[in-house]
Amino acid sequence: MLTLYIGNKNYSSWSMRPWVLLKQAGIAFDEVLVRFDSFSADSEFKKTIGPVSPSGKVPALVDDGFVVWDTLAIAEYLAEKFPERQLWPQDAQARARARSVSAEMHSGFQNLRGACPMNIEADLRQVGALAWRDKPGLRADVARIVAIWSELLDTYQGPMLFGAFSIADAMFAPVVMRLTRYGLPVPAPITAYMQRLQALPGVAAWIEQALQEQDFLAFEEPYRLAR
Repeated sequence: MLTLYIGNKNYSSWSMRPWVLLKQAGIAFDEVLVRFDSFSADSEFKKTIGPVSPSGKVPALVDDGFVVWDTLAIAEYLAEKFPERQLWPQDAQARARARSVSAEMHSGFQNLRGACPMNIEADLRQVGALAWRDKPGLRADVARIVAIWSELLDTYQGPMLFGAFSIADAMFAPVVMRLTRYGLPVPAPITAYMQRLQALPGVAAWIEQALQEQDFLAFEEPYRLAR
């Protein structure tokens, strides 16, 4: 049985990606939630995840004692282990494009990450409006995301980025959380894609469980004092 170590569902964007991928693909796994308390060396988080993953971070996938860490590496491992689930597009060029945009997501959009940390529970539209007004880098990141999604939805005719659900959609799922919770402006076709993604059973299950956590972590929420 696969075991996936994750952080708080409300906050952990990197954990969301492989969890949603596994759920939506119907791949059975056990979940171990390692609560964020802090990220210092003596934190309970580090004491718990350190013996599991050499990176000392979540997510980490354990398969019969073998550990894979980093979201994109986990996705590639699952795609190879379960080829029948077709986690990447089957067409070679579509697959290369899916890998390209997933890698861009993996390494890029730092302005969006910095201005809009993932928080599924909170209504952060006012925070988002101020960031949108004051941070040109954020506006540039969102414009690039809109361009990527628009091209893919037009080329592959939806409902997901490459027609059927794929690793690319899982990689961008936390971006959808950010755009919606911070109320960042996007065109209507992009809003429709985000609504379709959130309605997928795997994504909807993550959102529901994130809302149930009721765990306020002040260091994750510099924009408010309490829930």
